[in-house]
Amino acid sequence: MSSAVSAANLRLLTDYETRILPLAGGYGRYNRAAVAFSWFPAFAVTLNLFSDVFYTLIPDAYHCKPDPTLLPPALLPSNLSRQDYLSLTIPWVNGSGLSHCQLFKYPANATDLSGRSPRETVSCTRGWEYSCEVGLHSNFVTEWNLVCSDYWKIPLQHICFMSGWILGYILLGSICDWLGRRRGFLLSVGLSGLLGVAVCLSSSAVMFLLLRLAQGVTLAGVFISAYISRLELCDPPHRLMVAMVGGFFAVSAELLLPGVAILCSDWPVLQAVVTVPLLLLLPYWCCASVFPESPRWLLATEQIPQAKSSLQEFAARNGVCQQDELYPEETLLSEIDSVYSEDCQPRFYSVLELRRTRVIWKNCLILSFTLFIGTGIQYCFTRNLHHHSSNFYFTYFLRVITGALACIFICLSVNHFGRRGMLLLSAIITGLSSLLLLALTQYLRGGLVLVLSVVGLLFSQALAMLSAFFASEVMPTVVRGGCLGLVLAAGCVGMAASSLMELQNNGGYFLHHVVFASFAVLSVLCIMLLPESKRKPLPDSLKEGESQRRPPLFLSRPDRDHLPLLCTRPPKSEYNPDNYSRLVSATRKMLTKDNLPYRIAAPAASPLLFDSNTQENETQREVLS
Repeated sequence: MSSAVSAANLRLLTDYETRILPLAGGYGRYNRAAVAFSWFPAFAVTLNLFSDVFYTLIPDAYHCKPDPTLLPPALLPSNLSRQDYLSLTIPWVNGSGLSHCQLFKYPANATDLSGRSPRETVSCTRGWEYSCEVGLHSNFVTEWNLVCSDYWKIPLQHICFMSGWILGYILLGSICDWLGRRRGFLLSVGLSGLLGVAVCLSSSAVMFLLLRLAQGVTLAGVFISAYISRLELCDPPHRLMVAMVGGFFAVSAELLLPGVAILCSDWPVLQAVVTVPLLLLLPYWCCASVFPESPRWLLATEQIPQAKSSLQEFAARNGVCQQDELYPEETLLSEIDSVYSEDCQPRFYSVLELRRTRVIWKNCLILSFTLFIGTGIQYCFTRNLHHHSSNFYFTYFLRVITGALACIFICLSVNHFGRRGMLLLSAIITGLSSLLLLALTQYLRGGLVLVLSVVGLLFSQALAMLSAFFASEVMPTVVRGGCLGLVLAAGCVGMAASSLMELQNNGGYFLHHVVFASFAVLSVLCIMLLPESKRKPLPDSLKEGESQRRPPLFLSRPDRDHLPLLCTRPPKSEYNPDNYSRLVSATRKMLTKDNLPYRIAAPAASPLLFDSNTQENETQREVLS
């Protein structure tokens, strides 16, 4: 009996988009409103993510503060200009101007300051003077003088921040599978807002590092819970556009960030400003209808009472229940009651369940690999942009524009050509651009290098976006948070790889480029093993996730995903047991109600015994007739 119930449960979950979702209003107005509210967290998270670029931006020019004690006491200059005074106290480095980290020290008995007398160089003794022409006037670097011997703390800060995101994706992604999408979101929003305020009050570089690491954990939870929730609230035709609109919200946050940084001027002010959107998400806690729990997740984890109430609320808010219909909620609830029993216990899963899977684990590993490549190889292309122009805003806005173009490219192509095909194309173009830059940079002109770098940056961002979206579609609902968290964590590892290069003063840049270009070529073969999720319902159970199979590269028919050697189609039967069971269930519930909207009139039965008057009346009628 239990095996029959589990098979029925699986059949109901498999047909969620065709049986349950339409009865709850489909992608109705309430679903669209909830999805729209899930886009705002993407804007808030992106502001906090890319503000790190301005916090760690090294000033355009800086040098040691002159120290009069290093000059001879008898020959302190009094009538020298500012430039002459700096030239006497700070060494000049050809190609870069005044030295960043050294000062001249003259002997105490020196009588000539023209430069012909012996002098030595020492490290800065009184700090540094900064010339900030881009972004903030004071940031993480200028606040604690993280230059020269302390330069290594700048990439370390970015590595710590990305490590927080990695932990957040893994931990809070799993919490979304245990506690639900709404609870995981509210927990992450509350903690991220508090930590954002705490970062503003940082009093040392170590405190700033630790708080940014903790905030990265919570920001990752906000992103992944909102991303999963918006996909589970819509039907297959709208999934891609819903995800890409969230990408456009992120792009708009990146475009606004430089202007916000210029207006704020100081890093604590900027941190307070980018924390405000997170605090504005706190009302989601009070209003459950703004960010509702995913009914798909409730049904997949067999939380039947909660799933019923959630689906009824969706149906009511979508306007499905009309007054002229006869008990319209009975059809929706009978779908669930015909399969699940009232004493059904909830079942929760974790990413550790992947140990017993083969297809799900393979898909998760491949998409983690492609996302790792897509984020890690972007450093190779942006470094070529730095060589073409040293202007910070040129590189920044060119990267943002290519991200917007990548979103547009995915919107226009993926629904038509499929997820796997466009992921394969993005990997091929990314790998070719990287290999051409490796092999022909010294033979190409600057314009061609710029074009190859922009093309590689465009398709590497498309590769990263599509990998995350593809992973959310092929992972089962019961472990979607944990699996997508593993994939996104791999992408953060790729982002942290660029900081590892900066930690070594770009000493291993060529090896970094070679490794990621080789990985991009290897990913082309791995992508061939993925299934296709276009126009298909989201898998809900582990068994559904395991049943996904890769289609052939070239399909003879667009509506078939596999071509068996012998294909015998069973004759279609007019009898549908599912429809019959729904009819029986709805009829049984309707007849058991006391307040029926109509009364069934029973036919009057003829009396068994007739009296004499009745017989005479009948005789007269027969004679007259």
